[in-house]
Amino acid sequence: MTCLHKFASDLHLERLDFEPATLIIGTFNPGWDNLGNYAQWFYGRTHNNYFWDVLPRLYENINLRQACPTEWKAFCHRHKIALTDLLYSIDDADSHNHTHIQHLKTYRDDAIVRYFQHFTEVNIPTLLENHPTINHVYLTRQATGFWQQKWLPVLQYCQKNGLTVQTLLTPSGSARFQMQKTVDSVLRDFIFKRWQNSWHSL
Repeated sequence: MTCLHKFASDLHLERLDFEPATLIIGTFNPGWDNLGNYAQWFYGRTHNNYFWDVLPRLYENINLRQACPTEWKAFCHRHKIALTDLLYSIDDADSHNHTHIQHLKTYRDDAIVRYFQHFTEVNIPTLLENHPTINHVYLTRQATGFWQQKWLPVLQYCQKNGLTVQTLLTPSGSARFQMQKTVDSVLRDFIFKRWQNSWHSL
């Protein structure tokens, strides 16, 4: 019944072989085999996501969007970046329910909120306690409504403990809706500039 995160074994940072300095948090990546989810790691549906373009440009001025997970993980290791998501599982999802399948196949955060009600969260404050080397924490979406509720404990922990904490413009293709019609920029550059303005000093 439950829909686990596709990379559930990575969410608690137990497989890291380095001590991270930066934690980047997303929302959820459904792991059912019947969804056609071709992502091989976080932000891996690269046909409509610019994460692996934007983040490497901040650090090394390179584009890893067409790279493989081995290269993505090597980049994260070089720069002490850990990745996780807010949700570990959707607990009232049914893999035999056609409607549930169709909702999850959209990979949309608003579909998760609209059609499901029971979730298991990743305890981000505990992750931060267990990894005191983390100084910078980012959420790759705006925190509104349901997601604001899930983000609030993280925000409060970071503020209490003096960590840099910031929400970012989504790296997905839906960021185009944030572009003003007068903006003369391609989407990848628009997202990059917004992230650049929010990122800590490198």
